[in-house]
Amino acid sequence: MNFALGTRRIGEVALLVRECDDAIAWFTQKLDFVLIADDPLPNGERRVTVAPGNGQTAIRLARAENAEQAAQIGKQAKGRVLFYLHTQDFARDHATFLERGVYFIEEPRQEVYGTVAVFEDLYGNRWDLIQYRA
Repeated sequence: MNFALGTRRIGEVALLVRECDDAIAWFTQKLDFVLIADDPLPNGERRVTVAPGNGQTAIRLARAENAEQAAQIGKQAKGRVLFYLHTQDFARDHATFLERGVYFIEEPRQEVYGTVAVFEDLYGNRWDLIQYRA
């Protein structure tokens, strides 16, 4: 990836998952994310990364390696919103996600900054689907 010298950005964030294949299917089929990488590692693990089609930040799907990590799946933010999925067409994406079985825990609401609704991923992590006002 090329970006200007001295520029910084968050390239990936880690999300604990039970199984990478289930998580890949959910993110690509429900949210239209793109599979960026699925590379085997020497230790038998996989480096798996998904991202919104034109997003600059990707999600590294990190399979839990022990019971302590497994206990944190779906609880990494302790019930708060963990991710913020920005959109330029809230109505379209909300309707599409509903058709695909994405579970929204609330109806869309208007805030001073835009339109937002909270949904859960396949593990129960909370996400904001948000369209900021122009």
